Amino acid sequence: MSRLTIEASTPLCLLQDAGRFGVRHLGVTQGGALDWVSMSWANWLLGNALDAPVVEITLGGFTLQAEDYCLLALAGADLGAYVDERPLTPGRSFILQKGQRLRFTQPFSGARAYLAAPGGFDAPKVLGSCASVLREALGGPDGYGRALSEGGMLSYSGTGGALKSLSAEQLPDWQSAAPLEVILGAQIGQFSGLSLFDAFNSSWSLDSRADRMGARLLGPVLQYQGRPMISEGIPLGAIQVPPDGQPIILLNDRQTIGGYPRLGALTPLSLARLAQCLPGSEVRLAPVVQETAHRQQVAFLRRFG
Repeated sequence: MSRLTIEASTPLCLLQDAGRFGVRHLGVTQGGALDWVSMSWANWLLGNALDAPVVEITLGGFTLQAEDYCLLALAGADLGAYVDERPLTPGRSFILQKGQRLRFTQPFSGARAYLAAPGGFDAPKVLGSCASVLREALGGPDGYGRALSEGGMLSYSGTGGALKSLSAEQLPDWQSAAPLEVILGAQIGQFSGLSLFDAFNSSWSLDSRADRMGARLLGPVLQYQGRPMISEGIPLGAIQVPPDGQPIILLNDRQTIGGYPRLGALTPLSLARLAQCLPGSEVRLAPVVQETAHRQQVAFLRRFG
């Protein structure tokens, strides 16, 4: 077993995997890594299952000290990582010798980094997952959904192989101006024509009021003209429009049902890109048919072999 001591952390540093499935009928949300693409690449670098438990580090402020020889992998945002005083760029596996420190300072590109260990970090599974959801007190290092905290310990029991790096083609481009793709929803025809034009032809600003439940967009006021709705199930990435007309994109820790009308839902690949957007970032939305989104998803997953 290899161990790492947590010397500094924030409430935004969490243990995550792909999330909980098959339990939403109980009112239990999904949880899991917001940027599933970066989580998958971090695990791929070590030959893990793509959904093995990782540490999701948001905005930095996280420091670990190796208590043993450790092989780790880092993917996702550039949060100013250092091994002792040596800069560490994401998209590679690396070694921490006993006594060395790994620290994350502040975001330079993207918002969330993912740290993986051979076989995944050790954590109890609750309802089939170790994903941390503080609101529901599920998952995390102790099973109660808590964030990683100073003085805590991370461990793993797997063994690693050769060091690997992502190629230039595999590294994501956080500066891409590509729009976030939206599969249109059941209420799309009940918004005004001007609202639909504005939704897909305007720039939206990501509000600072964002967390793992949802991201609020600021821009044109959208007008829903349909009848009041009865609450219904909410998929990952759903774009709800509350009475103020400012859309909210619902993320992994969302509630399981809701009664606001929806424009549709972001595709999984677009959700991963949204997870790397900092507050104040500008995004655009673009409609896509489900069949096209499915083909894109399958083609992307083939990159992992």
